[in-house]
Amino acid sequence: MNDVVFITLLTTGFVVGFLHAVIPTHWLPFVVAARAQHWSRTKTLTITGFAGTGHTLFTTALGVLVVWGGMKINSRIGTAFPYLAGGALIALGIFYLIRQIRGGHGHVHLFGGHSHHEHTHEHDHPHEHHHDNVDETIEEEEREIEQDWSRQRSDWAAILGLLALLTFSPCEAFLPVFLTGAKYGWLGFALLSTVLAVATVAGMITFTWLTLLGLQHLRFRILEKYEPLIVSAVFCALGILVIIFER
Repeated sequence: MNDVVFITLLTTGFVVGFLHAVIPTHWLPFVVAARAQHWSRTKTLTITGFAGTGHTLFTTALGVLVVWGGMKINSRIGTAFPYLAGGALIALGIFYLIRQIRGGHGHVHLFGGHSHHEHTHEHDHPHEHHHDNVDETIEEEEREIEQDWSRQRSDWAAILGLLALLTFSPCEAFLPVFLTGAKYGWLGFALLSTVLAVATVAGMITFTWLTLLGLQHLRFRILEKYEPLIVSAVFCALGILVIIFER
């Protein structure tokens, strides 16, 4: 195992995972939902952490297939695998670069452009003189129970929606990293999966937390705008290192 290349691969994985978490779809929906549902900061960050975990687990599951295929290819073509893996990384880097130049790097801001129904507690209590105080108290309690039940259902709907949003949208940019690490076996895959989980969950929680603190002006626009360019440079550099040191 070439330590230089493997350490570079782990670093690349962390950069890719963390930059991927900068995308607003990985933290903005949690902030919006928290405000609409009146969640506490702790509850919001907890939900964000669970969603990030599901996101990385689904990506890791796809990574198992990628690594398994990569190991099969490596066993068959032997010394040609570094050229294949390095070339794939460089090609992907060029793809991100071209997409950046053409302006096709926009990300879908889910939940960002939709209106959210806030819970306005309007209590319409018709004061009918033929009802006594006991009847009014019972009606008020029934309304409060109904509102609490409706709020709980709304909370679960929001939570499940956020979990599904992230879980079934894998970090596709990390799959080439898994492919490159295939020659290091399942131990390398486990280390890369750990890096992916730490970088992604930490990034999502960090950006959600900063926004909840009231730093909405920190939109990380530079990172958002140039994320493909940074990933492109990292992939190309890693591809060159793989070809030079692993051939």
